[in-house]
Amino acid sequence: MGIIAPSILSADFTRLGEELINVEKAGADWIHIDVMDGQFVPNITYGPIIVEACKRVSTLKLDVHLMIETPDLMIPEFARAGADYISVHAEACPHLHRSLQLIRSLDVKAGVALNPGTPLSSIEWIIDQLDFVLIMSVNPGFGGQNFIRSSIEKISALSRLLAEKNSSAIIQVDGGVNQKTIHEIHKAGATSFVAGSAIFNTPDYRQTIQALRQAM
Repeated sequence: MGIIAPSILSADFTRLGEELINVEKAGADWIHIDVMDGQFVPNITYGPIIVEACKRVSTLKLDVHLMIETPDLMIPEFARAGADYISVHAEACPHLHRSLQLIRSLDVKAGVALNPGTPLSSIEWIIDQLDFVLIMSVNPGFGGQNFIRSSIEKISALSRLLAEKNSSAIIQVDGGVNQKTIHEIHKAGATSFVAGSAIFNTPDYRQTIQALRQAM
């Protein structure tokens, strides 16, 4: 079965702790935490203090997606706060190999996120450093966007590339993941699915997560 990772970007922050407990009880596998700095993307969200708060409430793996400039400066802070997985954007890392080495040196799983317009060639030579690859199927910065259809071909190409390189890296997809799109995404090779509004904007998280699994 795939990994369902609710994104707290769509959670009710007036009761975040309760939201985390509810999605965990509902059968979620990871918690996805979108960190935005208002520079790399046109939005500002939260920092290590929220990761630390999530760690105190949830027993699930914390998957921290850094949509920020100069991520190397903040990686140690997010690792100390309790991140289990950290992804950085290829577009934001002039020395991507070094950034991944830094993450791994802190005993955290390392991933690279690729924007819709970023080619797979940007990670071809550092695949041995990757625990997962995050394919953005929307342009990053805001929740609730529609799925970009060309992402399916990109996921399939990534799946073939990882197989050629004998890599066990997880393919994660973020953006427009819902009951209508998850089957094609899974069929193309993804095994980790970030869903924000598709989960948190529904009245029954358990029913929604079960429906996502059934739709794969």
